[in-house]
Amino acid sequence: MKAEPQTSTALGESADIEETVSLMGEALAAPAEALTIAQYQRLAATTDRTANAPNAGLDFPFLGLFGEAGSLLSELKKKQRDADSYVGYESSVVEELGDVLWYFAALASRAKIDLSQLAHDLNRSEKTIPAEITFSQLQSTASNDGRGHQADFEQTLIRLAGETGKLATDFSDGAISSDSELALRHLTPIFIALIDASCDAEVSLAQAAHGNLAKIFDRWPPKRVYPPLFDAGDVPEEQLPRRIEMHIFEREVNDQTYVFLRCKGINIGDRLTDNKLEKDDYRFHDVFHLAYAAILGWSPVMRSLFRVKRKSKPEIDEAEDGARAKLIEEGVSTWIFNYAEKLNFFETVKSVDYGLLKAVRTLVTGYEAERRPLWMWEEAILKGYEMFRAMRKHRRGVVIADLDERSISFEEMDE
Repeated sequence: MKAEPQTSTALGESADIEETVSLMGEALAAPAEALTIAQYQRLAATTDRTANAPNAGLDFPFLGLFGEAGSLLSELKKKQRDADSYVGYESSVVEELGDVLWYFAALASRAKIDLSQLAHDLNRSEKTIPAEITFSQLQSTASNDGRGHQADFEQTLIRLAGETGKLATDFSDGAISSDSELALRHLTPIFIALIDASCDAEVSLAQAAHGNLAKIFDRWPPKRVYPPLFDAGDVPEEQLPRRIEMHIFEREVNDQTYVFLRCKGINIGDRLTDNKLEKDDYRFHDVFHLAYAAILGWSPVMRSLFRVKRKSKPEIDEAEDGARAKLIEEGVSTWIFNYAEKLNFFETVKSVDYGLLKAVRTLVTGYEAERRPLWMWEEAILKGYEMFRAMRKHRRGVVIADLDERSISFEEMDE
């Protein structure tokens, strides 16, 4: 999802934050089939970070809805083009449907439209549906009409695009913002198309909505709570140091510039160069591993350097602290670096692209780092690059990683 829902500060008073956390927790703990449309619309509204901005109108959710509808069409195109090699089609459709739903719900909320009431008005079966209608119940009113073929899905997505295009026409003319009835007339066929699309794709609209809430909570939680460190219950000798003061500095050796690491007067690891013909200061990259350790509580590289592998747990030692885990971490650092270099190493960036975070999650799949929420990964990445930029500027310094405080900081070092 391209939006950046509200932070805890933007949500208002702490009581509102706690209520939102509780409601989100209840919704995610319950089966997807139990999620009501009213629940979803309310929770989507609490994560609309621009809703309370001055002169907030329908622009933001409209543009998002238009863009995500296009992304859904793109998934179909990729499936048709790469039929044999495109893996994860169903999960991609579910995710994209969830993103479309979020913007649709945000647009409805801003236009003062009750989606639960609209769902009742769209009941196309003879069934009596309860006031607190769920997505599953809504989908069941349209899923028994012989739908479910690929051709149906294609036509439905084209219809969805067409209805969104009609909305775009009236929106660009300024008619929507002054006419809530006109907004309702546009949102009704779009909602129908979304329901039909889920039926035609043979995916659950409830799963799409539920997964979208999980995605929001993973990326933009209303309240950030750090989970315990992975080695919190291990013997002290096998825990990452809780406070690391790493002295990092450059030194010329035989006309070659190296970076050295020293902690408590002891040299740590090997001296480093950029390992590249075109110099880019990657020799300072251990600050990324320190940031992963400080924020995520995860760094097989730092475990190896400090000789705190979890030997008393052979399976953990081999799988989580072994050579392959170290290679994964180094790969993550290198891959992000190549991305960050194009953005001046995130100097003016306050948030990390969701696609990047999602790719990082994929890279660490199967390792304990996979369990860290995306907001923690974003923080670790941005803090790591803050340290990297400081090292590039000063060429030497002390990077302090405090695992208990989940913080990392830079101090200048005397010559």
